[in-house]
Amino acid sequence: MKTIASILAAALSLAWSLLASSAALAQGASAPAPAASTAVEATTSAASAAKAPAAPAAATGDAMSGTAAWYGRKFNGRNTASGQRFNASALTAAHPSLPFGSRVKVTNTKNKRSVVVVINDRGPSTPGRIVDVSQAAAQRLGFTRAGTTEVTLEVVGKVKMGRAK
Repeated sequence: MKTIASILAAALSLAWSLLASSAALAQGASAPAPAASTAVEATTSAASAAKAPAAPAAATGDAMSGTAAWYGRKFNGRNTASGQRFNASALTAAHPSLPFGSRVKVTNTKNKRSVVVVINDRGPSTPGRIVDVSQAAAQRLGFTRAGTTEVTLEVVGKVKMGRAK
């Protein structure tokens, strides 16, 4: 019997394939040949997909836009998805797919303020949001009172991540 985890892993694998194809097309590459796999084949390969890296490498200069929110003090000391302890005073963020350690320039499109954060967590889980930033990052971006704002994200590099002890 297939588990929910294996089905989700297969769906994630398929989503990454589609995302990679879209990125290649946006950069002018020719369209890849259609895949002959089915949902059953994707589910069967879920075990191998689960062993794959959590996210594809982000290229410097990759950009996206959408809604950002922030999370703060009540999460202090809790482990993030990367294994680091969350610190609301650090310039960090949660993103659903960028690799841990990605350095991302976040720009508030309303006031043009920017800050560079390090991705160390997964999220947001709220539909329509692309990133959750720490309280410190939200203060620098000028949207703590509003709670959310429209932002652009640009990958500017990568740092080596250490796990919490």
